[in-house]
Amino acid sequence: MPPPLLYDLDKVDLNRVVYDRKFIYDRLPQAHEFSQLDGLCHVDDEAKVGIAFRDVRADEWWCRGHIPGNPIFPGVLQLESAAQLAAFFSRAMRGKTGFVAFGGVENCKFREAILPPARVYYICKLVKDQPRRVICDTQGVVNGSLVFEATICGLAMPKHQEVGG
Repeated sequence: MPPPLLYDLDKVDLNRVVYDRKFIYDRLPQAHEFSQLDGLCHVDDEAKVGIAFRDVRADEWWCRGHIPGNPIFPGVLQLESAAQLAAFFSRAMRGKTGFVAFGGVENCKFREAILPPARVYYICKLVKDQPRRVICDTQGVVNGSLVFEATICGLAMPKHQEVGG
C-alpha cells in the first residue's frame, strides 16, 4: 500500500502557474533536454512544500529509444525532475545562491509506469535545509495515483564549483 501524499492535492489549484519554465531555468543551471519542469503550481512556505508539474509528451527525445513503440517515461528522468524541484524549492526560491548538486537518493520507488501523454505533479517537502546540505522528500503523482517517491539529498556547491563559474 502506498504512503499518503506529502500534501493534499485537492487543496491546490493545479492549473495555476506560480512560476513558469523560464523563471525556473533562469535560476537553475539545467538546459535543453535536461530542463525537466514545466512550471510550479503551488508553494506553501509554512508547510515547506512546493508542487511542480511536468508534461510528458510522446515526441520527447527519450521516446525513440526507451521502449520503442511503447515509450515509458524513464525513472532516471523522474528522479531528475524531482531533484530539480528540490533544488529550486530549497535554494532559488529562498534567495540563496549557488548550485545544488545531486548528493544522493534514498527510499526510491517507482510504483507505476508513466506513459505519454501524461502530466506528472511533483511534490517536494523540505525536511532539512543546512548551509551545505538539503534533504527533501519527493513524490510524483499522475491522475491522483502515487507513481514515484524518493528522499533526495542535495549538496550546495561552493561558488568556485558552480556551473559556468
